[in-house]
Amino acid sequence: MVLDASVGTELARLNFLEGFARAVMTGVVPLAAFEALGSKEAVSYVFIGGAVITVLFTLNVGGLERRLQRRWVVTLAAAFLFIAAVLLAFADGPLFVVAIGLRSAEASIFSVCLSLYIMDFIGKRDLTVTESRRIVYTGVAWLIGPTLGVWLWSRGSTVAPFAVSAVATLLMIGYFWRLRFHHNAVLMTPNSVIPNPFANVIRYFRQRHLRIAYAITLSRAVFWAALFVYGPIYIVEAGLPVWTAGVFLSSASAMLFVSPLVRRAADRLGSRTVIISAFLLMSASMVALALLPTPQPLGVAFWLSGAVGGAALDVLGNIPFMRMVKPRERTAMTTVFSTWREASFLVAPLIAAVALAAGSFRILYVVLAGLLAGAAAATSYLPRRI
Repeated sequence: MVLDASVGTELARLNFLEGFARAVMTGVVPLAAFEALGSKEAVSYVFIGGAVITVLFTLNVGGLERRLQRRWVVTLAAAFLFIAAVLLAFADGPLFVVAIGLRSAEASIFSVCLSLYIMDFIGKRDLTVTESRRIVYTGVAWLIGPTLGVWLWSRGSTVAPFAVSAVATLLMIGYFWRLRFHHNAVLMTPNSVIPNPFANVIRYFRQRHLRIAYAITLSRAVFWAALFVYGPIYIVEAGLPVWTAGVFLSSASAMLFVSPLVRRAADRLGSRTVIISAFLLMSASMVALALLPTPQPLGVAFWLSGAVGGAALDVLGNIPFMRMVKPRERTAMTTVFSTWREASFLVAPLIAAVALAAGSFRILYVVLAGLLAGAAAATSYLPRRI
């Protein structure tokens, strides 16, 4: 059970500040890269390079925590995000790849640390409620951030979105350290000692239920990576105004506000049933998108219908892992589990690059549909009441 009734809410607020700091530039980055590099292929390669940088950090979060303690790992992550915002505002070329890598590394490191805090101080029975609350706060951040960022950028203020992100990052880390002066569980950071990260990978994937948990989260993340990287480009190619790309991303993020309904559905039908249904909705949306011959406004509706399923998975997608990981292996297994973010930003651009090389970007949608349907099938092998 929660050691302090306010801990779940305070962690959700912390997640809001971190999410807003990333969200405000999330729609700007692919558009800026597309404008600077001139093709979706080049954008794909930039994101692949950034993901390679990030995965090295993620697998070693446990080692960082052992050397620095968790509070300093969170602070380091914030520093990465701040530096990324500065580089994205003023740099280009190779530094653009570094900036994307640092931004992704921050997201991954913060996600690992937040997951560990939740598992340390929130009981298994309270996980669904806590995740639902966290997703609502996240939804607010991602509702405001993308629209604000793209609106600022489209008005010719190319530095402003990144400046806002830098300020939000400073507020986030300030709030985090303020929490550490409260008399609550966030103060009690357990020290963790873990073995070689590659040994963790082997041990993780030897466990069937953890493999399925990874497949659930990775498939969800690949969809979101495709939406956030190629969705804004789709908007431009469909002939819509650039500023609508921000509205599109905010609208997709607004789907997170269905989280209370998702929680109620999970309580009534079971998390497994809701997860499978969400995957099938996303898969059907990608099939519909693939059937359109060219980017057009109607396709935006299919992106958004897929986002409904993605939002449901944002609420429940981590639950199988959190409920099935052994307490003594939480830190070690969480560092492996959290590589879903980097893997998704490798997989989605790789599929896109292959699709473009084959001469049809619609192949991306077909492969995504198959991946999401496969994840639904894998979920059926989980215990009925996860």
